[in-house]
Amino acid sequence: MYLRTLLILVLLSVLAIFAILNWNVLTASAPLSLGFTSVEAPLGIVLMAMFGLLALLFLIYVVYLQSSVLLQSRRHERELQAQRELADQAEVSRFNQLRAFLEAEIAKLAQKTEGSTIELSGHLDELERDLRGAIEQSGNALAASLAELDDRLERGKKP
Repeated sequence: MYLRTLLILVLLSVLAIFAILNWNVLTASAPLSLGFTSVEAPLGIVLMAMFGLLALLFLIYVVYLQSSVLLQSRRHERELQAQRELADQAEVSRFNQLRAFLEAEIAKLAQKTEGSTIELSGHLDELERDLRGAIEQSGNALAASLAELDDRLERGKKP
């Protein structure tokens, strides 16, 4: 943008120098026809005034466009900010839903684990009772077999 501004200033300076160098010609009166009447006026000054008016109109138009773009940009920024806030709220809501879902699933898993632990503990107690019973039966059977062998040995010595 700096180069563009510099170029405009150089062109305006060249135009001003041209007008100063040719001021006598620009201020010379000439008959001008306005369509319905004729007037005697300096043609160069009239043309420069028209050029200045046209430049002023273009400047006003550029300022209008720039301000409307700026206002539209600000409006878009506000809308974008509102959409960001909505997206953030939706994301927070999804995180809360996910947290609640995960907590519910963890609670279910804890209940299942607790139930499985209780069931496994009961099953282990039952197996322990069965094993103790089997060991006791084996011990009794072994004691009976030893007693029988002892009896046979004692009977075998006495004949």
